[in-house]
Amino acid sequence: MGLFDKAKELATDPENIEKAKELLTDENVDAAADTLKDIAPDQADGAIDGLADKAKEFGGN
Repeated sequence: MGLFDKAKELATDPENIEKAKELLTDENVDAAADTLKDIAPDQADGAIDGLADKAKEFGGN
């Protein structure tokens, strides 16, 4: 099994998806977004906020 096949298996495993959703609390997403905004150029802030919003929708917490 190749690397990409293994990655696909990990990313589509229902148990792994549930674990990811449990970790995607609003607080965790906000903390990650704030850290990224500190590192990334200011012009990336809008994209980071958009991704954070999508992550919060996916996590459902």
